[in-house]
Amino acid sequence: MGTAAIDVNQMESDADRLLLRIGSVMRITGLGRSTIYRLVADNAFPAPVRLTKRAVAWRRSELEQWSQARPMATH
Repeated sequence: MGTAAIDVNQMESDADRLLLRIGSVMRITGLGRSTIYRLVADNAFPAPVRLTKRAVAWRRSELEQWSQARPMATH
């Protein structure tokens, strides 16, 4: 039995396409639904992508970039 070659570039591009629904976005960011949509309206948070007429999701890669751009809290 041979081992399958793993293409790291393919894995990274697959991760970039990973989509998260609002509940996951809320858990990851710690923000509430209305806050997320308010920030989207203010262009201060990544915009969701439309999946269907009534469903949207956020790209994980865009959320990670947004998070990294935020200042770190110091206590």
